[in-house]
Amino acid sequence: MFFTDELRQATEHSWKRSLDHPFVLGIVHGDLSLEKFKYYILQDIYYLKHYGKIHALAAAQADDFSHTALLAKKAQFTAQAELTVHEEHAKILNITDEEMKSFRPAPTAYAYTSHLYRAAFSGSFAQTIAAMLPCYWLYADIGKTYEKATPKEPIYHKWIQTYASEWFQTSTQEQIDLVNDPSLTPCRVV
Repeated sequence: MFFTDELRQATEHSWKRSLDHPFVLGIVHGDLSLEKFKYYILQDIYYLKHYGKIHALAAAQADDFSHTALLAKKAQFTAQAELTVHEEHAKILNITDEEMKSFRPAPTAYAYTSHLYRAAFSGSFAQTIAAMLPCYWLYADIGKTYEKATPKEPIYHKWIQTYASEWFQTSTQEQIDLVNDPSLTPCRVV
């Protein structure tokens, strides 16, 4: 059994609740208000700016240069691809420069990014990549679970397809494999 198998078993209840969360189902069914999605996108833009930096910090923590190269590439890709998608979303959702300047993260977005930084600055490489994994894995699972959904709102369809895409699924599997790498000191499920 891989470490990530232990993680999935330990979080199965929360995982199911996340897949069936009203926000996710609102996207899948296409009936989530665009105003709520706009709020989410603003939070996600904030989060992803930090998530890319966490990849860079993890790359610097790695002893194995192949891990450094992989995570540096992911940091660059996160900065480019995700922010490009969010620029598109910002345009569609009419997010203004003023809204971006006056933005304040929600307590949950702030708490999760703070958790990632704590893992990176006070933990080991294994702890940093383990802290990063839930974002990849849950979004990939949402994408695969609902990839056949056809919400009438085009932005919702594109959002689902982004996370169902082969490139995102591959990137997620790379992260799972990294967490399971036997050369790393494993974390344990508490």
